Order: sequence, then structure tokens, then C-alpha cells
Amino acid sequence: MGRSMSLPSHSSQLENVFSPITIFNKRLNRYFQVFRQDSDLYQSEYELDPEGREVFKHTQKIEYVMGSGENGFSYVVRRGDFLFQAPLSFYSKPQTWGLSPGYEFRDYGFNRPILPACIVCHSGRPQVVPKRNGLYRNPPFQELAIGCENCHGPGQLHVEERVEGRPLAGDADNAIVNPAKLPTWLADNICMNCHEAGDARILQPGKNFMDFRPGNPLNNTLAIFKVPLKRESLSPLLGHHFSVMLSKCFQESGGNLSCLTCHNPHKEPSPQEVPAYYRNKCLSCHTEKSCALPLEIRLRKSAPDDCAGCHMPKQNLKTIAHSALTNHRIIAHEGEPYPEVALHMTTPELPDLIQVNAFPDKRKKSLPPLTLLKAYGEIMASHPEYKERFVRLLDQLAQNDPDNVFVLSLEAWKASKEGTPDGLRRSIQYLSRAIELGSTFTKDYQLLAELLARSGRKSEAIKVLKRGIALDPYNSELYKALALSYISDKKYAKALETMNEELRLFPEDSFMRMLLKKAETAPPEP
Repeated sequence: MGRSMSLPSHSSQLENVFSPITIFNKRLNRYFQVFRQDSDLYQSEYELDPEGREVFKHTQKIEYVMGSGENGFSYVVRRGDFLFQAPLSFYSKPQTWGLSPGYEFRDYGFNRPILPACIVCHSGRPQVVPKRNGLYRNPPFQELAIGCENCHGPGQLHVEERVEGRPLAGDADNAIVNPAKLPTWLADNICMNCHEAGDARILQPGKNFMDFRPGNPLNNTLAIFKVPLKRESLSPLLGHHFSVMLSKCFQESGGNLSCLTCHNPHKEPSPQEVPAYYRNKCLSCHTEKSCALPLEIRLRKSAPDDCAGCHMPKQNLKTIAHSALTNHRIIAHEGEPYPEVALHMTTPELPDLIQVNAFPDKRKKSLPPLTLLKAYGEIMASHPEYKERFVRLLDQLAQNDPDNVFVLSLEAWKASKEGTPDGLRRSIQYLSRAIELGSTFTKDYQLLAELLARSGRKSEAIKVLKRGIALDPYNSELYKALALSYISDKKYAKALETMNEELRLFPEDSFMRMLLKKAETAPPEP
């Protein structure tokens, strides 16, 4: 964790780039390159025409490196006060460069924002601007890598009390959190904050990702949901605690088996030490006779007598290239079915989802409807059976919380799909109200401008798009919409100005290059 983020000038990073490394992606017809100049790293994206001439080239300096190197490194560029991911990542196991995860499906260029939900688990003290798309204060990080405060809480009060020599209130210093002295569930909440993905991670109303404090229930800040399981449905990706819950070891421990039972956050065993290190952890509960496999067979394995190698095998990740992850469901033998409890994890309070980080039974609390609405909204993309529940809850919230910005935005999208004059009118009203109340969701600005233009209110549409660009100046879709709005309004000089600015920021945009050529041949503005 202490190596979760670093500067590109770190020697191990420079060693990965002896000379320029170029990768060609046939599907995108793009070249990607990483190179170094002195102690700085750069990445480029460019395209060549059939004659080998350069169509465009976009180069950015690497500002930060994300990752400890266990699976690899991803790279971060800074554009103004915004942070974005770079297209190439370095993968440790094959010792090779390749497209960053997700880039094999879509050309993000240097425009994939580093969002709070991600950066809060990959860095120490990020200075995220809440509800903004990749915007950070200056400097973006007060502490680069994950540090003490991520697990022990803010240290200022602790330091002040110790400097002043104040007596302890009890056996422990309550100004700082020692996870080892917390109840098991609260200690695991600290780990779940970053190591439990679920099918949806939803911030509680009024919270942001920096609000979680070790020692407090994670549910106060965010709720983690999973779709109820079928026997074949469990994915190992970042579902560590949930997977452990489905293990016989956890169930028979009475909930006392925790992350800290096996992991020491302050010490990571070397690859050579791993088999014996975790074997000793297993033997703290089991005995040599617990394993049914004869010793002579266990000793012939590539890592002799490796408990975790057999009972917590590595699984390749389909969503992250060249990577593997330990399956944290501890099994007795390969192919062991999920326990019956796995199929009965919903509750009367929440019959259609599993909340992984719910309060223990004695502390059950009902979920805010807005939290549940957002969960349904995320999940129904891959599970359309949740759409009916989503729409029903949206209708309820529209009545009970009509000035909620998120609800207004959803109501607008819903009304715009009706395809009627009344639906168009209501959608414009909803979006105008959402923006008036402070919406920072740039899709609201884009849709409102589209609807205004459709209603013949072109000048208003242009004003809305300008506001959206001021909010999110590295959003190419807003520039495209603005350029098209100017063309529709026959303001060709303004359209050309917008197109050139967009191509300056996003030179890879082939659509804008085509539009620019078309606009340059348009009749002059009257």
C-alpha cells in the first residue's frame, strides 16, 4: 500500500523505458508510444494515413504513477487542474507495455478522468473537488501513496494530545484508531472500503468518498451491493470480504475470522516467503492433520506444502489484462460448490439485493431511498430485471423529494423518451431546475441544450453548452454539441473557433476534423 502511487522519476519507472516503445492497435488504427526525456516520462497517441503521413499526434507528460507493481502500473497526466489516465500501462508479470484496462474496448485518449471513487483507494490524501469530473485542488495530493491515516484515521488530534501530554481516557488512545483493537466487523470495514467492489458502490446522501473514517461503520459513507447469487455467479474481482463470508472457515469462526487474521498491513512477505507465511496463518487454527492430501503429494507441488495455493487458488481476471487475483473463498477442494447460505443472503428489509457492508443484525438501519435508487440504476445496465423497481422508486422519490438534483435529472431523461411535446416541455423544466440547483452532471447540460435547440431556442442552447464547458472544459462531447449548435444557428465563425479549440484539446477526434473541413467550405456568415 505504501507504493500505491509514485512519481515517474522513480528509478523503477525509468528502467521500464530504455528507448521509445511503440504499440499499434489495429482496431483503432492508432499508434501509442511511451518514451523518456531525462527523468521525465511521456506518452503519445498518433495516427498515420495510408502514405505514412501523420494525421495527428497527441503527447502528454506523465505526472503520476498508480500501482504498487504487483500487477502493473497505470499512468496519470494533468491537464489544467484535471487528472486523466494515460492510454498505456505497464504489466509486471509479462514485463510488457499494453493498452490500459478498458482502452481495448474504447479510445479514451488522454480524456479518461481520474474519479474520486478510484483515487481514494490508490493514494494517501487526494484533494478531490467533490461532484466534479476529475477536478483536483492544487496540489492534487497532499500525500501520494496510501499512508497511516487511511487505516488509522486523521492524526492531528492524536499528535496534539500526545504533545500536550494529556492522559489517556482508557487503556487505548481514542484519538487514533488501532484496527487490531476494533470489533472484527469494524476492522473489516476499513479493508472493505477499497477491497470490496460489489455490483454497485453507492455513496450515502450528502457524502463523498473522503468522508469515511476508520473506526466508523463504512455504511455511514457508502453502501456496497451485490445481486443475489446463483451457484455460478460469484466473481472473484475485488470481492475479498464477501468471498471470505462464503467460506466454512469464516462461518465456523462465528465471524471472528477477519482480514487481519491473515494479513499484516505493515509487512508484505516476499514471493519466496508467501507459501510458508500463509501456511503458518492456516496452522493458527488448523493442524498438520487437517489436510486430507498426503504429505508426499503436497511436497511435490511447485510450492511445497502451500495451503493457500490449493485452498485459495489464483484466478485470472478477464477485465484486467495480464493479471491474477487470489480467490478469497477458502475451499476444501477444487470445484467445491457454494454453501447453501450463499443463496439466502437477502433480508426482509432488502429482499432483492445483498448489502455486503450492512450493519450487523442488532444495528439494522433502513437504506435511504435515494441510495437504493442509485443502486438499481447502476445494476440494471447488466441486470435489466431491476428496471421496473428503478422506475417505481423514481416515481416515489419524484413525489417525496422533487427538488433532488439527481431525481430531477432522471425525471428529465424519462420525460425526454416520451417523444411528445409535453414530454419535451417537462424535460426542459426538470433540467433547468436541476442546473439552477447546482447540477454538475455535464450530461444534464448536453441534454438540455439538445432539447432547447429542438424547441427552436438556439441561443439558449448555446448558453447552456458554454456553461457546461466552463464546468467541464475537457469534455469533447460538449464542444461538438456547441459547434453543431453554432452551425445550426449559421454562426460559422463561432463554429470554426469552437472546432479549432476542440481539436487543440482533442486532436484525435476524427469526427471534428471532418466537421471542420465541412464548415470551412460553408458560405460566409452574413
